[in-house]
Amino acid sequence: MRKAILMAAGASAVLAAMVFQADAQTTPTPPAAAAVLAEMKQRVSLRPVESFDSIKDPKARSVALFEEASKVIEHPRCANCHPVDHPAQADNRHLHMPFVSRGADGHGEGLPCASCHTSGNVWVGGTRIVTIPGNPKWALAPASMAWQGKSLGDICRQIKDPSRNGGRSLIQLYEHMAHDGLVGWAWDPGAGRTAAPGTQAQFGQLIQAWIDTGAQCPTGGPIVPSHDVKPGTQAPLRPTV
Repeated sequence: MRKAILMAAGASAVLAAMVFQADAQTTPTPPAAAAVLAEMKQRVSLRPVESFDSIKDPKARSVALFEEASKVIEHPRCANCHPVDHPAQADNRHLHMPFVSRGADGHGEGLPCASCHTSGNVWVGGTRIVTIPGNPKWALAPASMAWQGKSLGDICRQIKDPSRNGGRSLIQLYEHMAHDGLVGWAWDPGAGRTAAPGTQAQFGQLIQAWIDTGAQCPTGGPIVPSHDVKPGTQAPLRPTV
């Protein structure tokens, strides 16, 4: 009798588990949770170029394409290395520690970038899964291409201005965005860092489509945060992340 009861109880548990599993597969996601999931997906992905075809006005489509590409341009993996003088770190964009300045050639003054940053990402071990980022061309972007503290519209006009973008034509700008290895680091930043949205190929497609529609710029847009410090002021002591 006892054995029969235990067998019946076991069968009931299995049946309950099957019902729970089926319910979990069929129960719709609550609207609030769905909104959060949709926002998370939007932050880590890039819309395909074709999704902008419904915007019939070429100028408006061009602006929309650049705004989509700005998910990469304004992402910390890119914007942190486009300061006026002092780079930022991590997703919260805190000031780089140890405190460094760009120097005359963007490779560091006093403490050269190569003192820590080598030709590839290096895991330093310990209890925290984080790497020192690296690339053969590791350096800050030229001061003429400082993005921090600027609106998206200002960054757009800066990017396509040959007098500030390293003398690049729009064709050369596309090649830089779509194929440059240092730009590509943003999608392979090493353990402990959030990669830029989408892929470099998708980013390049958006840039090419933006160029093809006239390389139009937004009138304003969000400001890229900056934690740069004024000359003569003390840099805050914050942990490296």
